[in-house]
Amino acid sequence: MNDLRRHASKRCFRGIARAGMFVALLGLAACSSTSDDADLATTDIPAEELYNQGLALRNEGRFREASDKFAELDRYYPYSEYARKSLINVAYVNYSRSKYPEAINAAKRFTTLYPGNPDSAYALYIIGQSYFKQIPDVTRDQQNTQRALSAFGELVQRFPDSEYASDAETKIRATEDQLAGKEMEVGRYYLKRDNYVAAINRFKLVVLNYQTTRHIEEALFRLVESYYALGVINEAQTAAAVLGHNYPDSQWYKDAYNLLQTGGYSPESDGGSWISNAFKGINVL
Repeated sequence: MNDLRRHASKRCFRGIARAGMFVALLGLAACSSTSDDADLATTDIPAEELYNQGLALRNEGRFREASDKFAELDRYYPYSEYARKSLINVAYVNYSRSKYPEAINAAKRFTTLYPGNPDSAYALYIIGQSYFKQIPDVTRDQQNTQRALSAFGELVQRFPDSEYASDAETKIRATEDQLAGKEMEVGRYYLKRDNYVAAINRFKLVVLNYQTTRHIEEALFRLVESYYALGVINEAQTAAAVLGHNYPDSQWYKDAYNLLQTGGYSPESDGGSWISNAFKGINVL
């Protein structure tokens, strides 16, 4: 009798377990259905109306709300013309809120999705401006400076007639000046420690890549200093000659001339020098 009771009890337990599993499966199915419904959620508001709502919020200076509205439009109408317009607005409102990483991401997404669209010029401008706003002082890493230069350079190359090209060219000169300043700062560091070869390599980058910046005169003088200290007189003379030819009234040239005079030398250009070749056909005045 006891064995029968135990056997019946086991059958009952298995039945309850099966019923529990069935209920659980029903629950999972319900959850899955709910999740699918959420994924397929739609709005009755037309794309144009959502876009106009976003524009109104943007024009009122309510940038966070505008950004949310444009993102909502992109979610509901991802391949529409208004989604494209919203994306460039997302970049703009994030830039206006000083949310530069978000602005950059939205603008980069726009240029990827719509590379031939005229608004890509504005997207590149936002990218460049966002990096430009984050440029640190010359003693720190200049990665953002380089990225700003790249974005502005692409803008000028691809859209030379756009309304943003002129300001982009101005920012290119500013970023190049910053990058040259960084090379000069590092070069002077090595020069003070008598590491002349390392110093020359830094000043050489300025002469080769940033000839139109305000640092070019000092870079040429520092090359005179460094080569003279190493005893490479012909390169020191060439650097002084190039400096005197392009900036005859510069104090840097006067200092270079006086330095060579202490050893009985004078500025003299060597046509085979990399310095002479770097300035061939280039007017830096």
